[in-house]
Amino acid sequence: MNRTMGALHQRLGRLALPLLACLLASCASVIGPRQVELPLTRLQEGMERRFPLNNRVLELFDVQLTRPQLELVPYTDRVALTMDVSFAPAFFRQSWHGSMALSGRLFVDTSRNAIFMREARVDRLSFDGVDEAHQRQFTKVANVLIEQITPDLPLYRFHPRELRYVGVQFVPTRITTTPHALVVIVEPER
Repeated sequence: MNRTMGALHQRLGRLALPLLACLLASCASVIGPRQVELPLTRLQEGMERRFPLNNRVLELFDVQLTRPQLELVPYTDRVALTMDVSFAPAFFRQSWHGSMALSGRLFVDTSRNAIFMREARVDRLSFDGVDEAHQRQFTKVANVLIEQITPDLPLYRFHPRELRYVGVQFVPTRITTTPHALVVIVEPER
């Protein structure tokens, strides 16, 4: 009787691994999309770690961006960002200080498992003591800068563990904005 039980346990042991693999595979087809909520406070903390940003635009202007303040534009899949800006021509000793507001549409880059801003534009740029004509010129330069930095400035980068659930790998596919969070739809990887 002992030998019969031992043989039975061996057979079950050999079947357990393929059975477990089939079970996990069937779970992947049963598990559908999930929602991951990213609170604005968490996004803000991540943004603050990436600043200050220093850049040279058109080899003529040194620009420093500091104190980012992120805002979600609810139900539009857009985000707004305001920050302090310091602008100094490379060939002058004078610099200007002010603030800039920009906005853009959110998108998921699945190859980098991150959320970025696309189609970013400067909505407002103001410098202390600068007339309207010069403000418009600075805005043109600021738009060039924004085109340079936003493709590589993630609003959020997913950690691998955030995209794994019950042994199934997920990928972010869609984003929705609410007043206080981004809601990211993740789906099983195919």
